[in-house]
Amino acid sequence: MTPWRTRAAGSAALLVAAALALAGCKTLGSTAPENEDPALTASPANIASLSEVVARNPNDAQAYNMRGSVLGRSGRNQEALADFDKAIAIDPNYTQAYANRGQAHRQLNKLDLALADYERALTLDATYAPAYLGRGMVYRQQNRALDALNDFNRAIQISPNNAQAYYNRGLLYQAQGQHKFAIDDFTTAIPLNPQQAELRIARGLSQLALGNAKAAASDLDDAVQLEPQSLNAWTSRGLAYERLGDKEKAAGSYARAININRDYDAAKKGFARVGGKTGTIYQTF
Repeated sequence: MTPWRTRAAGSAALLVAAALALAGCKTLGSTAPENEDPALTASPANIASLSEVVARNPNDAQAYNMRGSVLGRSGRNQEALADFDKAIAIDPNYTQAYANRGQAHRQLNKLDLALADYERALTLDATYAPAYLGRGMVYRQQNRALDALNDFNRAIQISPNNAQAYYNRGLLYQAQGQHKFAIDDFTTAIPLNPQQAELRIARGLSQLALGNAKAAASDLDDAVQLEPQSLNAWTSRGLAYERLGDKEKAAGSYARAININRDYDAAKKGFARVGGKTGTIYQTF
């Protein structure tokens, strides 16, 4: 097991502390269950179609689990819970439904209930990677770093192409100041899920913490193009260009963050630091 360092080294880590805190509370992509097929969108038409399936098959546990998964993707966790409850009532040994219900409980910050569901899923199937991933995420929220690490390691061992597992393990390393290990995990995850801005934001933040502003800027350039409304991406990009001495791109990035959220203090302070002036148009690329 990799030993934990007690704190991040160097003053650069202090500069990215606020951004790291914001990134560290996020999960990759949407709030869908960890084992959910990303092709299943939470559009009203899709939910209506799945409701028709449920109506035609009122005793089909899979139908309820599927609709609950899509409701979870849209953030409708209470409705998702009702579907997972029904799926489990029909089939008390439905591993996936327990893991999905655990995810819904986790999104509602009911961590004890989430743990109970993940552990039930693992009792039913000790090789079910999404349950290890979900339980690890709960442990990470509870600051149980070693327990979380063990679960993420197990999830990766079972499912080595799971971007979320690498991402969450990377966030764990990042929070402990182990940025080289974090960068390795984010780098592994990026080709597995190339459209997720969060991966590049996270790697950029660890690059910043190590003083690698040029590499950070490259990652954050990609992140803002993938997710133009990401407050964290624009603010972090501003910091990267500020460290590179490019006040034009730094001010432009901070300004974009302020346009997304005028009350975000880190962006406002950054904008002021680089001499940003309200009403000025800055070149961002």
